[in-house]
Amino acid sequence: MHMADALLSPAVAATMYVASGAAAGVSVHRLRKEDAAAHTLPTMAVASALVFAGQMVNYTIPGTGSSGHLCGGMLLSALLGPEAGFLSMLAVLTIQCLFFADGGLMALGANCWNMAFYGCFLGYYCLWRPIVRSRLFAGLGERGAARAKIVLASLLGCTLTLQLGAFSVVLETSLSGVTELPFGAFLALMQPIHLAIGLVEGAITSAVLLFVYEARPELLRELSAQKGISGKMSLKSTLIVLVVATLVIGGGISLLASANPDGLEWSLFGNEDYSENLGLDEEDYGLTSDVASAAEAVQNQTAILPDYSFADSDSALGTSVSGIVGSVLVAAAAALVYALGALLRRRKGAQAASK
Repeated sequence: MHMADALLSPAVAATMYVASGAAAGVSVHRLRKEDAAAHTLPTMAVASALVFAGQMVNYTIPGTGSSGHLCGGMLLSALLGPEAGFLSMLAVLTIQCLFFADGGLMALGANCWNMAFYGCFLGYYCLWRPIVRSRLFAGLGERGAARAKIVLASLLGCTLTLQLGAFSVVLETSLSGVTELPFGAFLALMQPIHLAIGLVEGAITSAVLLFVYEARPELLRELSAQKGISGKMSLKSTLIVLVVATLVIGGGISLLASANPDGLEWSLFGNEDYSENLGLDEEDYGLTSDVASAAEAVQNQTAILPDYSFADSDSALGTSVSGIVGSVLVAAAAALVYALGALLRRRKGAQAASK
């Protein structure tokens, strides 16, 4: 669902930068008030890297000629909380944009809103927390009920928040005046395909969170307070498993990613084996502007592995290197975000103590 700059006018792009920036500011402000647990830093770094690697693996949506990939907002917010989850998603999307030219730089604010805000904030506060705190599935026992609630919250959260993200893409392009994209037809293509993509993401998210619950239940928000529920693995072992999974996914499984266009590309350009859909010319569509041209020039300078490959090379090694390098960069960026948050908390504490 990474939007290209051609889908947005500068005014809409600027508005979405302001919206995502405001959400980031609120997140930083709220995190200053939190007492972070000792495991937050390594969990934030590892989980962010895992989401980056997961986003590299497109899975085929049968019978459509389309594919989808993990968004990760629900996964990160369940592990880190909505604020830290949102900031982690910002790190993922920014590194994808700058170093791998995935998604337009002018469109980065919109991509952060569409792919991170809904999953992290609405997914957490409207679905994850209410479901996990509820008395649903009480007859299954404490562990059984927790497992069932994780699955339900993951499936509902991923499908519904991805629907909101898909709708936002259509709305943003419409407000931008991309006249070759009729609102109704674009919406009719985007919503069903992202419903299918969201269901698969929900299954993946629930599988990861179920593993974490069995290994170290205290890592999951709202479930960490369960009494008498112990994990089957140490924190160190759990994080090592997730690190190994990240490297295997980013460096290996990414080579098996579907070549079909993702839901947004499929809606815009179609797939010659199935349908033309809106049938836009992939090389010449949408809007042009001086701002978009300047943003593209910046990306051309910063992208070390454009499109997750070596420049002017089709070598599969480029994909593997991209998966590993990107995961490391994202982990480092998430750790930096955490460190800055910790510094702000210490300063606030020092100020309060001096009064």
